[in-house]
Amino acid sequence: MIFGICASPRGNTTEYVLKSALETMENKGYETKSFFMKGKDLKPCQHCDYCLENKKCIINDSMQEIYENLRKADGIIMATPVHSGGASAQISTIMDRTRALEAVDYNLLRGKIGMGIAVGGDRCGGQEIALQKIISYYVIHGIIPVSGGPFGSNLGACFFSEDNFEKIKKDEYGFNSLHRTIDEFTKFLKKYR
Repeated sequence: MIFGICASPRGNTTEYVLKSALETMENKGYETKSFFMKGKDLKPCQHCDYCLENKKCIINDSMQEIYENLRKADGIIMATPVHSGGASAQISTIMDRTRALEAVDYNLLRGKIGMGIAVGGDRCGGQEIALQKIISYYVIHGIIPVSGGPFGSNLGACFFSEDNFEKIKKDEYGFNSLHRTIDEFTKFLKKYR
């Protein structure tokens, strides 16, 4: 199963791109599940160590849905809007809160395949910095990070939304980077999962 996470509090362009990615994966024969941040209750990690002692997070919120799907996932797609030149606070919160999941089973995320999507209002607004955060998270947690390779999607899928829902649909460069990344993601899933 492929689990897609949209870490945009507004949804809109980042949600549109993630839905496109998941639809492509479904067309390739994969089951998909998704989590869309918009309208959800998600609190930041308190790093209180409750999870280490009790094997669950002290906070009971929308993260429970993410935990359930991360357990089942073979592949993970994290999609973030660019905020202040980097990844959104919401994707950081999700990453931080998976500490509780690994307190239950340290190896739970290891060996899963992961890719990233970054959507910025500017062409060079911080998409690669946002993707580096996602890739760093994957590496730290033993998730195999996949990019689209050299020549246009070095770290993953990068989109230029111009903060406009209609314009992102016409971002040919962004969709090319998405499809290259999905092609590599699919190869890794077939080889390693």
